[in-house]
Amino acid sequence: MSGLLALSRTIDRINELIGRYVAWLIFLAVIVSAGNAVVRKTFNMSSNSWLELQWYLFGGAFMLAAAYTLQQNEHIRIDIVYGAFSRRVQHWIDLFGHVVFLMPFVILMIFYFIPYVRLSYNSGEVSSSAGGLILWPAKLVLLIGFVLLAMQGTSEIIKKIAVIRGDIPDPAPPMSREEIAEQEVALAEARND
Repeated sequence: MSGLLALSRTIDRINELIGRYVAWLIFLAVIVSAGNAVVRKTFNMSSNSWLELQWYLFGGAFMLAAAYTLQQNEHIRIDIVYGAFSRRVQHWIDLFGHVVFLMPFVILMIFYFIPYVRLSYNSGEVSSSAGGLILWPAKLVLLIGFVLLAMQGTSEIIKKIAVIRGDIPDPAPPMSREEIAEQEVALAEARND
């Protein structure tokens, strides 16, 4: 199990690094959007390529940060139902969800995206919009996003099994609402100091 946990830590580090830096794509998308709007309003001209670049940047941020979001346990779940169970049952629910739903989905997406990206690259596929961009880089980002998500899913499965077996402590022990509120107040006070 120690080798698998080392693999899990490596995957976590990779996705954390990518997730932290990919946030800058949102900033670039905002700059592109603002620049396009200023040029359109000031000079009465526009370009589909700038609009598509904005979409590519936003889509890239979304896809490349999905694995980091999973690692940070920030994906949406039905907490009303989930929160009613013990932490041990929650770990089993997470493990079941990762194995039965997440991993088959991302593996299927990778399987279908590889020829999709290859075909787009080989054909030099370009957007159907006038002045549009080439499409294979955007499709490649989708493929990379699913590969990163598959890697992080593997890491989460390893960690859930290790927690259930008692090999590692719970990385996110449950806290009461009062403890969460106290933690938020302490963080706010630390920022103000």
